[in-house]
Amino acid sequence: MWDYTDKVMDHFKNPRNVGSIPNADGTGQVGSLVCGDALKLTIKVNKQTDVIEDAKFETFGCASAIASSSMLTELVKGKTIAEASKITNQDIADALGTLPAEKMHCSVMGMEALEAAVKSYRQGGAPVTFEQQEEKIVCHCFNVSEETIIKAIRQNHLTTVEDVTHFTKAGGGCGRCKGEIQKILDKVNACQIPAAAPEEKEFAKMTLVEKIRRIEKVLEEDVRPKLNMDGGSVELVDLAGTVVKVRLLGMCSGCMGAAGTLKHLVEKALQEKVDPSLTVEQN
Repeated sequence: MWDYTDKVMDHFKNPRNVGSIPNADGTGQVGSLVCGDALKLTIKVNKQTDVIEDAKFETFGCASAIASSSMLTELVKGKTIAEASKITNQDIADALGTLPAEKMHCSVMGMEALEAAVKSYRQGGAPVTFEQQEEKIVCHCFNVSEETIIKAIRQNHLTTVEDVTHFTKAGGGCGRCKGEIQKILDKVNACQIPAAAPEEKEFAKMTLVEKIRRIEKVLEEDVRPKLNMDGGSVELVDLAGTVVKVRLLGMCSGCMGAAGTLKHLVEKALQEKVDPSLTVEQN
């Protein structure tokens, strides 16, 4: 029995946005019934703003596949195509609380379907099936390419063959490819030398433009994704000394818990990631 979080079980038992959007602006497909999992993602995009206004999915797979697909549709709605393109499989898993290691490939499938849907939109809307960029197939049981394995290792910091199997299914069949997977692991990890972290400029010594950019970066990466999950968002209105003035949007606007959101989510994130002296006010 898999150890699923409450959020995974909620999205499995009560999946959001199930179905297919008629005349979708983008359609991405990944997997095959032969391999055991398949996912189709359709998106509706506002052509003026590039914002994804709706997303639906159809999937064939386990509880993790259904939950990952459901969460994916929630994550992309309200984001621009550029913002959605940055969503990774780890973002999907994190939004669900976590996934069992053996089921991480389900979140990878979601990321690949999104990549195909975005490509479909940019090419005019014709359905796109996610395809491996390299033709060299390492795992013939599940049709997993060397490029897919390398990408999974780099994005998720994988270190063992078992990790690779959990994220891509490669090696989960006859097992003959495990030696080749180990060679790929050794090659990729040998090349990954941690870069020295750039020294961050002290907030008080930044120009106004630099301060705004730093604050906006934290709002974009740490705050908006969490608010988007409940249909809300936030925008930066002004910066006066150490007082950050913001406006809550969508479902967060006028919410009875707005004060708590400002204090415990927005302000906390800015104090931790930008400067402890910052305070947040609703504009």
